[in-house]
Amino acid sequence: MNGREAATSVAPIALEPTGPEQPPEPPPRQAAREPRRPAPDAPPRTPAARRLPGAARRARLKEHEAALVGGYRELARLAYLVLPGGTDRHHRVLAAHAVVQQALRGRGQDGPPVDPATGPYEGRAQEAVRLQVLRGALARPLRRRLLPLPRLWGLRLFTAAGSPEDLALDQELARATPHTRAGYALRVLEGLPSDRVVALLDRAGVPDPGGALAEAERIHAGHRAAGRDLDRSPEFDPCAVRAQPTDLLRRRAKGRLLAAAAAAVLAAAVGLAPAQGPAPSAQRAGSAADPAGRALPPPRRAADDAWRQTARLDFGVWPARGDLTTDQALLGRAAAAWSGPAPQVRRTVEPGTPDGPPGAAQLLYAGRPDGAAVVVLYGEGRLARYTEGPQPELTLARADDADVTTAAALVLTRTPEGARYLLAPWVDAADTRDLRTPDAAARPVPHPDGLTPPLALTADASCARRPVLQLRSSPVVAEQHAFLLADVGGLLPAHLTWTPPPDGTPARPPREATGPEALAAWARTSCGLAGAGPADAGPGTRALNTWAFATQQLPEGEGAATWVCVRRDRWDGGGSAATALLLPDPRRTAPAPLRTAGAPETRACSRFDQNVLAATWWRGRSGKSYLLMAGSRRLVSVSATGALTLPETRTPARALAVPGAGQGEVRLTGLLDTGARIGTLQ
Repeated sequence: MNGREAATSVAPIALEPTGPEQPPEPPPRQAAREPRRPAPDAPPRTPAARRLPGAARRARLKEHEAALVGGYRELARLAYLVLPGGTDRHHRVLAAHAVVQQALRGRGQDGPPVDPATGPYEGRAQEAVRLQVLRGALARPLRRRLLPLPRLWGLRLFTAAGSPEDLALDQELARATPHTRAGYALRVLEGLPSDRVVALLDRAGVPDPGGALAEAERIHAGHRAAGRDLDRSPEFDPCAVRAQPTDLLRRRAKGRLLAAAAAAVLAAAVGLAPAQGPAPSAQRAGSAADPAGRALPPPRRAADDAWRQTARLDFGVWPARGDLTTDQALLGRAAAAWSGPAPQVRRTVEPGTPDGPPGAAQLLYAGRPDGAAVVVLYGEGRLARYTEGPQPELTLARADDADVTTAAALVLTRTPEGARYLLAPWVDAADTRDLRTPDAAARPVPHPDGLTPPLALTADASCARRPVLQLRSSPVVAEQHAFLLADVGGLLPAHLTWTPPPDGTPARPPREATGPEALAAWARTSCGLAGAGPADAGPGTRALNTWAFATQQLPEGEGAATWVCVRRDRWDGGGSAATALLLPDPRRTAPAPLRTAGAPETRACSRFDQNVLAATWWRGRSGKSYLLMAGSRRLVSVSATGALTLPETRTPARALAVPGAGQGEVRLTGLLDTGARIGTLQ
């Protein structure tokens, strides 16, 4: 006796399907009294598989109904995963419930064999119901209108938002075939072993069960975090949904249209002129939803004086500004663009920025600064700038842990004339200045309601100019607090700072680069320093610091040179550094720095690693060559091998000049007062 012939007392029921949506159809009945013919692939009927008397069939129906009701939520989640994804989340929810509720209407003669240990359910009734749900989900067109249940008018249903990993998994499954989604649901959601999954897919009519399972395993390998919580994620739970009214304006317009049509019919009957329908613009407004069809809450807004009432200044206390802050349709399109990738929106994610939907967004700006509509949103430590044009564009940038300086400005638009900035509400004064000419006065910049005119703040090819923003905060925030911001090509400018040479006092953090000494140093390091400085920073840069870690008197009386380390800090916590030698500049022509070393990924020259060592060959006016070496405040001695051999030599002034060949690689080692040894940047 095989599994299909066993346990006939609890075998799946054999009801005729009532809708054309059921997958495998049996041959049509020839007459009312003609006995039913088995499906072509069904096994030969045995006495145990024949139609049971009415009482037995009703008992079986009750068993299957009990199995369906007891496992309804799990079955609905199974159907929801297998059904097509995409933008129509509302009909996907309803179809999942319809598939489960109609599982009792399908055929069950070829149900799976009894094996309660292979799945989350116990008993053959549960196994049969699951198979019918699987078949129904594989055969269900999402928008088919021949669903006898359930129906819903006036509301749209959406599953609750899950994690960014859940959203990524949902998008991946939406691109997969229904057979792959079925294999994934059985393997990951149900936790069935591979052989059981293949068997169930085969019984459900999947032509290549092994291939579907292999593709499902591939998806699971790339989304293991989401797969672990699949049975608890609200993203895939059609039994825990959110409700939102349908387009009220459109419903009103349809009501008017029906009234107009009725009036037209009445007018035709009595010889009157037909009435006119509603204006097309009344049908264009709609509620915002993400690409997966979930309802999006309207962005929140900070109070106009929130920045005056808090001790924490960041983008979260910016008020909403611009002349389109009441355009709900525009705000909805911006929120929808951020919530997930859409083919019609060009998406740019700056380095180090998580690309996922926000939990809650805040409106910072909505307006038309240069003709095209621009919306800026903030949420979960990220900024999103949505720009409408021939092709809408969304730019995402990281902005977590921003402060009074790094949250002081953002780029609204870029045109051939320059970048237009929106300034923080705590900015009292704005100027531009050229880093290459530190002695030149700054030029005031008008900024009504925080909006600047287009400013050309990028360096030209020759690096003859390096303009930056110089902002001054309100006395409400900090008295006479001025700071510099450099355009690095992204959504946010970079904060420029300066750390002066050691003076015998404990090390201090970087300070604002607005003093004469700082401006003179940035005049040298702002250009011509490959891998460092504003010209090479790029989007995602949070701050740039020039640290003068040593001063050295050059041989042959040629003056004092300054050793610097220019560090770039990114918003994601990483960064790069480069050491350079600034030779004397008596004529203040700002010659290019002499780059000595660099590291693309390092924490050197940051507050977490304040020990640095550098060296370079230099030739005096006599033609004699020297190896110049210098280190930070804790350097005690140095040694060298390679093109120049130097035994351990003390450096009381943290700098040393040794005559040498003038070329060749030298490997330098420095000893710190802590006993640790360091080398040059690599």
